[in-house]
Parts: sequence; structure tokens; C-alpha cells
Amino acid sequence: MVDLSKVRAIDIHTHAEEPCGCHDDDGYDDLQSTMASYFGAPWEHPPTIHQTAAHYREQNIAAVIFPVDAERETGYRRYDNDEVAEAVAENSDVLIQFGSIDPWKGKMAVREAKRLMRDYGVKGFKFHPTMQGFFPNDRMAYPFYEAIAEEGGIALFHTGQTGVGSGMPGGNGMRLKYSNPMYMDDVAVDFPELKIILAHPSFPWQEEALAVAQHKPNVYIDLSGWSPKYFPPILVRYCNSILKKKVLFGSDWPMITPERWLSDFEKIDIKDHLREDIIKGNAARLLGIAD
Repeated sequence: MVDLSKVRAIDIHTHAEEPCGCHDDDGYDDLQSTMASYFGAPWEHPPTIHQTAAHYREQNIAAVIFPVDAERETGYRRYDNDEVAEAVAENSDVLIQFGSIDPWKGKMAVREAKRLMRDYGVKGFKFHPTMQGFFPNDRMAYPFYEAIAEEGGIALFHTGQTGVGSGMPGGNGMRLKYSNPMYMDDVAVDFPELKIILAHPSFPWQEEALAVAQHKPNVYIDLSGWSPKYFPPILVRYCNSILKKKVLFGSDWPMITPERWLSDFEKIDIKDHLREDIIKGNAARLLGIAD
């Protein structure tokens, strides 16, 4: 259990990656190495969950961590949620688990989601519409959203362009259209009790993301995947004003380290009295570990 008094920040967006060598049959190692080059990530092989926990413990930062299940669309074997849960449980002083289940799995996804939330205390689920090949407002996914909402969970959606497949032939088959944040407006209307996070500065749809988060009380934005020094001015303006309680620190580890993100965040024009909420307080309240 994370002790809020002992951490200086909560990173709402980190990835559990299986080590290279586990994917000889499907090409995932090539995808990982290409992404690492795109982001300038400081590692040769992606860190394990235990290595991730050690890094965050050293930095006095807690982290929400999740795999991404995109087996149907990509052919890449998923990192099993139960394996992730077991590793996270051994590091629960700094790690908080979200799961990931391809919504195309239908009733199987619903059953697995309910089991993970009840058996392991999983607090939410990561969706990657571009990798999973679906529009977020596709009614196919609605029973899954309903299950998350019933358990009081959180749905975190990748939005905007992605580094996944960037520069690979055909973008490695990834279609950016699925991750326009405006599709989330339908989900927020149809599931007003579901807590929704729009992940990343949503290039090239930043204003759409801001509009949805401002208009819908159940929608938040995480700031992961970009160094803060590249944030567009309108995003900084909203962080300083009407979305000050709805923006969340996220790094996108292991592609960006939390210390690099926080260092760059110190250099941008955010009001001093809002910084603690953005890097810690807002996430703590959303996750239900603070009032």
C-alpha cells in the first residue's frame, strides 16, 4: 500500500514490459527497440517490473503500472495481467496496478476485468485504441466499460499520435484515427460515473482533449509521453486554470524517466501553488487514496 507521506509524486502512466527475448515469434522486440530509439530511452533492454519498482523507490515516487493487450490487432503476445499483478503485489509500496484487456475479447474481457478488480484490487484498465484497432465509442466495448464503472474503476485511454510503430513501414499497421480524443466524449456521456483519463498531450487533437475534459466532469488528462518543455501553450494555460484539478503527472516510463519529466516540469510556467496537485494530489484523489 502506497504511503502518501513517503512519496513526492504519483506517476499515473507507466508500462510493464516483458524483457527482450520473450517475443522471438512475433516481432515485439523490434517494436520495443524502435520505440526506444524514437524516445531516446536510456536502456538497452526494457526494465522488469521489479527493476521499475526499484527505480521508483529510489526516486520516492509511486507509479500506476500496466501492460497493453493488443494480441488480436498486432499479433504480439500479451503480458498476462496475473503475472503483472503478482509482481506488483511484491512492490505495493510504490506500484499500483492497472490491467489491460483487448475489448474485442467481449464477454471474456468483462469476466477477466471483474476478476482482476475483485481478486487483485486492480484500480483501472489501460486502453490503446490505435494498437487495439477500435474506436472508443464502439458499442462493442460498452459492456467492458460498464463492468469497470460498476466496480468504481478507472479507464485510461491512449489519445493522439503514438510513438508505437513510428518510423516503421506503414507505422507498423497502427492507425492514428482511432485515438482522436473526441470519441471519448460519447463514452463520457454514456458512462457519466466512469472515471476516464485521456493519456498524453493529444497531438494533433490537443484542443479536442481539453474541450472534452473541461466539459465532462468525469474526464481527466494525463501529461505523459512528452517532456513538459514541449507542451503547447494552450495546455499549460489550462493546467494553470480551469483544469488545474484534472491534470495528472505521467511519464510514460520506460520511454521517459520520471526524474527527467519532473525536472523539465520545474522549468515551465506552472503556478507554484498548483504543482503539488499536478504531480501528486490530483492522482491521489482520483485513485481513492486521499480525500
